[in-house]
Amino acid sequence: MEINQIVNQALETGYLTPTMEAEVGKLCETSSELSLEEYVALDKLMGALLTGEVLAMPRKQFINVMEELVVSEVISRVAEIETSSSRLLDVGDISAYALNRLPPLYATTEEGANFQREKAKEELKNFIVEQVEQSISLYLDRPEFYPERHAINKSKPSDSVFTQVTQLLQSQASNYETH
Repeated sequence: MEINQIVNQALETGYLTPTMEAEVGKLCETSSELSLEEYVALDKLMGALLTGEVLAMPRKQFINVMEELVVSEVISRVAEIETSSSRLLDVGDISAYALNRLPPLYATTEEGANFQREKAKEELKNFIVEQVEQSISLYLDRPEFYPERHAINKSKPSDSVFTQVTQLLQSQASNYETH
C-alpha cells in the first residue's frame, strides 16, 4: 500500500491503526526520497491527527492473560532445563506452541485480568502445565527443518532466558522499561 492510500483510508475511517502507522514508517524508512504528493499526504495526516479528525489507535487495548500465564510457566521450566543441561531453549517458540493449544483469556481492565487469572488458576492450571510440557518435549525432539527460516524478532541461539524474556516483554508490554 502507498502512503497516499494509507492517509486516504485514515481520513475516511477516522482512525490510524498500528498496522497503518507501521506501514507508513516502513515506507518512509525504505524510500530514498519521498515525492511531493507523499509529503502533502503526510502533512494532511499530521494535521488530522492534531485536530482529532483522525485518531491514532493504541497498540493494545486488551491483553490475553493466557500469554502471561504460559510465558511464566515456560520460563520456569526452561530455567530448570537450562541449568541442568547444555541445551538452550527458545521461550518464544515453546510459548507459541502451547498458546496455540490453549484458550485465550482476554481482558480490557485490571479487574477483568484478575478475574481471568483466578479462573485460569482454578480451572486451567493443569492444562497449562500439560501443554507447556508437551511443547517443551516437542521442541527438544524437533528436527532442524528449514534452517533458513527467520523468526519474528529473532533472538540469537546464545541469548539467555533473561534476554528472551526481556524481548518478549518489550514486544508485548506497551509500558515496559529496561533498567
